Amino acid sequence: MSYLHMVAAGKVAPLVRAGLIAGLVIAGLAYPLAALAGLGVKAGTEALQSLPEELIEVPTAQTTYVYAKDNRTLLTMFYEEHRKPIKISEMSPYITQAIVASEDTRFYEHNGVDAKGVARAFVANQKAGGVSQGASTLTMQYVRMALRDGAQTPKEALEATEQTTQRKLREMRMAIELEKRMPKQEILERYLNAAYYGHRAYGIFAASQVFFSKLPRDLNLNEAALLAGLVKAPSAYDPATQDRQAATSRRNYVIDQMLKIKAITASQAAQAKREPIKLKLSAPPNDCISIADKHNDWGFFCDYLKSWWKEQPAFGSNPMEREENLRRGGYRIVTSIDPKVQASAMKHILDKEKRRSRIAHGQVIIEPNTGRVVSMAVNRRYSLDQKDNEKHSRFRKLKGNYPNTVNPLLGGGTMAGYQAGSTFKIFTMLAALDEGMPLSTSYYSPQRFYSKYITAPGPATCGVHWCPKNSTASMTGDQTMWSGFGKSVNTYFVQLEQKVGADKAVKMAERLGLRWRTDIDRKLASPEHAAGWGAFTLGVSDVTPIEMANVFATLAAEGNYCEPLPVRAIKNRDGKDATFKGKVIAAPRCHRAVTADVARAATDAARCVTGYGAARGGCGGWGTSEMVYSTLRRPVAGKSGTTDSNKSAWFCGFTPQLAAAAFVADPDNPEKNVGSNRSTTSKFTVAETLKDALKGQPKAKFTPPSDDLVSRWKDRDRDRDSDRDSDYDQREDD
Repeated sequence: MSYLHMVAAGKVAPLVRAGLIAGLVIAGLAYPLAALAGLGVKAGTEALQSLPEELIEVPTAQTTYVYAKDNRTLLTMFYEEHRKPIKISEMSPYITQAIVASEDTRFYEHNGVDAKGVARAFVANQKAGGVSQGASTLTMQYVRMALRDGAQTPKEALEATEQTTQRKLREMRMAIELEKRMPKQEILERYLNAAYYGHRAYGIFAASQVFFSKLPRDLNLNEAALLAGLVKAPSAYDPATQDRQAATSRRNYVIDQMLKIKAITASQAAQAKREPIKLKLSAPPNDCISIADKHNDWGFFCDYLKSWWKEQPAFGSNPMEREENLRRGGYRIVTSIDPKVQASAMKHILDKEKRRSRIAHGQVIIEPNTGRVVSMAVNRRYSLDQKDNEKHSRFRKLKGNYPNTVNPLLGGGTMAGYQAGSTFKIFTMLAALDEGMPLSTSYYSPQRFYSKYITAPGPATCGVHWCPKNSTASMTGDQTMWSGFGKSVNTYFVQLEQKVGADKAVKMAERLGLRWRTDIDRKLASPEHAAGWGAFTLGVSDVTPIEMANVFATLAAEGNYCEPLPVRAIKNRDGKDATFKGKVIAAPRCHRAVTADVARAATDAARCVTGYGAARGGCGGWGTSEMVYSTLRRPVAGKSGTTDSNKSAWFCGFTPQLAAAAFVADPDNPEKNVGSNRSTTSKFTVAETLKDALKGQPKAKFTPPSDDLVSRWKDRDRDRDSDRDSDYDQREDD
């Protein structure tokens, strides 16, 4: 008579009196047979009302996959437990047969609890004087895994796996109830997707990848038997160890069991057991630090992606929760990085500045009208290993952050960035245009200008007033926005800033995405001090390359500002677009920052810089970066910027299709001179990379501004003379 029949016949009590239950507990099996008699009682039924449903929808941790723009090139993965659930139809028949043979030969016969197995285990354990056999069915094991994986607290996780009578009883009850609600094949599928195989591989997909670098559908008999054998004790039977005797013995046991249940023939079993274990181990990447070496430069983009992710409220209430969700959520992320553009950017950067240079040379490229980050390249290796790094350029006893670093040199982290010099003139010009001042606004621009701004003593201070000068005497004379921007005339822009107000220039920078990262910048940008921040127009604030690339991407988009975005698509584990408050998270986030006409007017002046020439005005004969157009040979605008004492040298350039910002600086010591010989480095890098990126694409043209922002003032000379009158003397140096 079977045990279940004995339960039905009410004959369990004599067994209990005979000490069977006590024996099971003492032997460590901890399966109280008498409890089976109570599976149908009211209390047990009430306790199970919701639990099987929880087991059906278990929130298991799943691996997040991150791809390049092409949706094929894998950048990296994020996981705590490497796991990717798949359908049983995607698994080799050998693995399903092997797992049943090794773990539960009566899987297709019992209803969740195998009474014969319980009795057999009891006898074996009594003879052994300890635990030599278990009696957990595959269904019970799945229940245990599901409770473990679905645990919300450490206490729940402990209760799911602790060796107690209560836990075993709960598993048995839930297993029987679960089999009423779920087909055997689905239980088997979920089991294979949840089991742990060692080496952080959870589920058969991860195990196949880690041990054999292949898909589960391609596993042969030998490989399937090996993996099925690991479930019992992954560490004890680890085939990756030098001594494979235990792994081989366990594999052969599984093969024998497969023969026993007639899943394979005797000849198949004999042949499989003769074969040695052949592994093709792989270490799946995890996090930005383990990106494949040939694409190591993508680490900085990956780091930016993580920073962006941790700012998104869609993924949790705080950065810690969001990062945990990244590692457990099972997302498929298609990023915005273009492998071809990235490769081109790295080539042109490394042609000019090697990785072992203390000078960092980097570039960010952004797509207008979407904000998508196409490339983030810098002459560094993304690595924590600094043992072979060169000496720090400031603290000579320390290792410097080159060639290896994980510092966010291009933006997205906590670094303040670098001063961007005259590229900041764009904010003053935009503020003036936004106030209705036309491109033809003219000022006489002396070699040195004595401004109304009061500043602390310094190289550009005359008494208590700030008095910047131009880089060359040839800039002296009447200038407009076209020529003043094209030649980067400091004394023109200080006067323009005085007219429109430094606070409006600061506010324009904020409208275009700049954030103040240092205490001094936050103070000077505050409403109490912004109006007096005269030096702002010459780029004394710290800024990141990604911010500046996006500023000029906004001009390329004719005033349509889009947040920098490192993704093109984010799919949930169910394959649907990830959303937040009804909006697709990966969709561009855009709004109008300035009118299209203001952006077009600024672009017309920025054309003077590159040598392309303005559509509506005169550039004054030359521009600071004429090699950009001569290299690119298509419509292009931009702005160069070099700080005092050559602390950094920038160029920001854009076409209607792409915008880029490149820089050279010493991140370890931003006050260090980078050398005047690097003044054109960023200009050529931007021009050469954009040329490669746009090869084969139409030469899109800029739209010229309207008459209103070209020359609206009829009596310009009178206004110019009025503006030149000041409470302070304006005079040229001797």
